[in-house]
Amino acid sequence: MLLLIKRPLAVIGLLLGSAAVQADALQPTVNVTAHRVATDIDASLSTVSVIDRQAIELGGSIDLVDLLRRQAGVDIVRTGGVGGQTSLFLRGAKSNQVLVLIDGVRASSVTAGLFAFESLALEQIERIEVVRGPRAALYGSDAIGGVIQIFTRRSSGASGSLGVGSYGAASADLGYTHAFERGRIGLRLGYLDIDGFSSQNEDGFSFDPDDDGQVQRSISSFFDYDFTALALEGVANRSHSLVEFDRGRSDIVNSNASVSLRGGEQQSWLLRASSARDKLETADFFSRFETRREALDWQHSLNLADGGLLWGLSALSEEGVSIDTFSGSENYGDEREQLAGFASWRADIGPLNYELSGRHDDYDQYGGSSTAQVALGWTLDEDVRLLANWGQGFRAPTLNELLSPGFGGLFAGNPELDPERSRSTELGVDVALSAQAALRLRLYRSELTDLIDFSGGDTFQAINVARARLQGAELEGAWHWGAWQFDGNLGWQQAIDRDSEADLLRRAPRKVNVSAQRSFARGLVGLDLHAVAARPEFGGELPGYVLFGAFARWQVSAPLAVDLRLENLGDVDYELARGYNAPGLTAMLNLRWDSAAR
Repeated sequence: MLLLIKRPLAVIGLLLGSAAVQADALQPTVNVTAHRVATDIDASLSTVSVIDRQAIELGGSIDLVDLLRRQAGVDIVRTGGVGGQTSLFLRGAKSNQVLVLIDGVRASSVTAGLFAFESLALEQIERIEVVRGPRAALYGSDAIGGVIQIFTRRSSGASGSLGVGSYGAASADLGYTHAFERGRIGLRLGYLDIDGFSSQNEDGFSFDPDDDGQVQRSISSFFDYDFTALALEGVANRSHSLVEFDRGRSDIVNSNASVSLRGGEQQSWLLRASSARDKLETADFFSRFETRREALDWQHSLNLADGGLLWGLSALSEEGVSIDTFSGSENYGDEREQLAGFASWRADIGPLNYELSGRHDDYDQYGGSSTAQVALGWTLDEDVRLLANWGQGFRAPTLNELLSPGFGGLFAGNPELDPERSRSTELGVDVALSAQAALRLRLYRSELTDLIDFSGGDTFQAINVARARLQGAELEGAWHWGAWQFDGNLGWQQAIDRDSEADLLRRAPRKVNVSAQRSFARGLVGLDLHAVAARPEFGGELPGYVLFGAFARWQVSAPLAVDLRLENLGDVDYELARGYNAPGLTAMLNLRWDSAAR
């Protein structure tokens, strides 16, 4: 298995190398996450991948987790099937060290610091932007490993889909957007029901052989209105999931909403007010967590002939509570406030491009945290570009880490905690081999200090003590040849505890993704491969695995299409987390209709 990953697949990855690079060299794509303003990916000084709506549909995944695992630098650990608790590692940084935004709004839990990727329906998503590497100098806390921003759908006219698949999966969604003279208003409803399979196996600590499924309901809406000089926009999203596991069921509600006002061209500005709520209740554990977050953000950008200047302010108020539902008493509850200011200067001097960014965050609980970032780009010729990036990051402690009473006094929080901190360096080269082929190579290294660990004395209280080093390389490539398209990425990484020199758990040292597809007059077919090397886990190393998939689309008519996705064609038995099952051979068939595609 390891030889397969190390040698033949490495060669394949080198020759083909991700759909992300396709956007760089073959089809420049605009992103807004890397620099907080719209920027072509081929002009960005950050490493960015964009997953658009077509890629989401052709990917054929039933949830966001399966889609993200194919991206360079991303490791996914899911406890069971669809709806199972999910951890995401970005360049080795853990879930609470990755900033997640939905339509510009922070989406992670105030108490746990994690975003529930399993709770967001794919049919509600228009595009996903993944920025790898620290962006704390623009976004503040959590953006150590990078930023993942999800944009919800705003399709034209009427659209919808019906899907059926393995493990009793059934899905449906329906959306409609009404356009009038100076604006639009839209609504989308979604439903997913899957019987699933037993989340744990005999090695699990609470194994129960019954099926563990999920029922999810989602709704999103938006409006925009153009006042000529100003534009008003509003977005609201809500999902409600009932997720089964071997010891019971969790009831999860996530919602967010925002209203934005923007204006200007040469000098553009944005003012956004947002609110986010989440609730996690597990009756079998007599626990309920509720959080809320309100934010007010303002940014102003000035476009100049040789670059641009960006600056802004942010105000954030967060509150979280943990409740014992058996007694009705509160385990803990608190709120905190934060103010921040940031600025960024980008300029082009002949073949040299550079960016200087800085931010200061002030929390009422433990004071301030300043971060900076410097990025350089050098265009050798029209086919080769060199990049260098240095940046700082930090993560504010969660309310759990600050205030949790623990278990009988053990593993309790600590209100004296300081933020976790990081310093990262990245070197890269982009090469356009031809008008149809491109390669992108990145080398990175991050040093993390003041990491929060539960090792304080006899009670294992949370303290700032741990240190880590995350380093690796990513090779991505794309090649178009007539009706054929080849995309892929190959990653190496080493994530170690600097005190013990032990490998950090659940980060794969090598990973490969390769896909090939062939287009026809009324559709396409394709194959892909996802290979992961053996990686450290609780109780010993988990073996590597190789998964093959296939996908096809038939365009029945202009507005009507049929998509088929087959996962794990070899029905490989593998684990993402010890004691938890992963899906076997899986099929998903979707019928899609879009009135705008006439």
